[in-house]
Amino acid sequence: MLSSITHSSTLSILLYPLSPKPGCCSSRKLNVRTHPWEKSVEKSVKLRTMVVGCKIDNQEMGFQASERLYLGMDFGTSGARYALIDKQRTIHAEGKREYPNYMKEDSLDWALSWKTTLFSLLEDVPVHLRPLVSSISLDGTSATTLIIDSKIGEPLVRPYLYNESCPDALLLVKSIAPINHTVCSGSSTLCKLVSWWNNDDSDKKSTMLLHQADWLLWLLHGQLGVSDYNNALKVGYDPEADSYPDWLLSQPYAQLLPTVKAPGTSIGHLKGDIRTQFGTTDSIAAFLAARATKPGKAVTSLGSTLAIKLLSTTRIEDARYGVYSHRLDDKWLVGGASNTGGAVLKENFSDEQLEKLSEHINPMEASPLDYYPLKSVGERFPVANLKMEPRLHPRPESDVEYLHGILESIARIEAKAYMLLKDLGATQVNEVFTAGGGAKNDKWTKIRERVLGLPVSRATQTEAAYGAALLALKGFQ
Repeated sequence: MLSSITHSSTLSILLYPLSPKPGCCSSRKLNVRTHPWEKSVEKSVKLRTMVVGCKIDNQEMGFQASERLYLGMDFGTSGARYALIDKQRTIHAEGKREYPNYMKEDSLDWALSWKTTLFSLLEDVPVHLRPLVSSISLDGTSATTLIIDSKIGEPLVRPYLYNESCPDALLLVKSIAPINHTVCSGSSTLCKLVSWWNNDDSDKKSTMLLHQADWLLWLLHGQLGVSDYNNALKVGYDPEADSYPDWLLSQPYAQLLPTVKAPGTSIGHLKGDIRTQFGTTDSIAAFLAARATKPGKAVTSLGSTLAIKLLSTTRIEDARYGVYSHRLDDKWLVGGASNTGGAVLKENFSDEQLEKLSEHINPMEASPLDYYPLKSVGERFPVANLKMEPRLHPRPESDVEYLHGILESIARIEAKAYMLLKDLGATQVNEVFTAGGGAKNDKWTKIRERVLGLPVSRATQTEAAYGAALLALKGFQ
């Protein structure tokens, strides 16, 4: 269990150190345990977010606006990254940390790992650049949920991860929500909340729901119970109406829901006048990093899983297929996340094997192998089926053929996803940018281009941390 930290003074040192220069400035109970992050930063620890910003008078700080830098942090499934940019979007520093494997009983203590990594990344920012940091943005994975003590901000139970399903709550959620609503999925935030509410017998008067990014950000700004409409989407918040719907507010657990503000809204201050500004998820940050600014442009993030975001003029939402839309100014990022992706590849091949075997693949020839590559049972998008079994057989004798079959099968899932979005009424995709580790595989890119029948290219910036930094820049402006 996490202890409270004196983050105000700590962050003022991390971000604005003193300088000789003028002007620089299945829910289970957890046992409470103090574990100061200061003693745990030798390693670090991904999941959803908002932004901390600082608007400080130029004369008071002693440097020009052109010298300001903007920090983005991306919390992924296995580690976190940061990118530090200027207003011309040039990277001045970047780095990454793996999550430390802190154990509690017989499971990973994710909350402590994320917390440790957050402060480790802040410490990793070069000392001579810290006085120039004007705003910070963090992103993480969608629908990662924490139930916390609203008095002290500590998690009361282990976090519910983004891909964790609570089928015991699904029927009840479907009985109160509109048909095919985004929350009508076992992995939705609302299903996680309802599952905890129905199975936990503790006093619920002093409890609160926060998304992973909300909680990480609370560690920086200290304003408990604040979220944004992208984080709150999968708990049932309506970003179009900009409110919680009546069918949700009438439920007994509505008291746990956080206050929701529009991305870009100022929330509060830290010592050093750091201000929270806006938030997003990691796939949205990857989209922003790719600079895909026109309807019809899409970003496929090939990380541990396959995530798709298409910029559309029309909002699409259908839980039958795991499709939902995040609001992006006056447009919508439509898409979903499949459980297929890089995690399946790494379970079968080492990085060295992937590189060497890919060299022998002819991307212009279609593989006859028909797989559905999943690491475990269950799929979210473009088919929402908690019981879907992985299909990775028959396995040919040739590893090259096997890898070719997996890469091509993932490409087919991607193509099916974009076709589904079109059929549901989204703006038709006309170009795909690729982010994540899979963007480095040129043979896979050519396979996907053939299967999709669309131009596919690697995004100029492929890291979600860069997109988060762009959000920090946007929020400061």
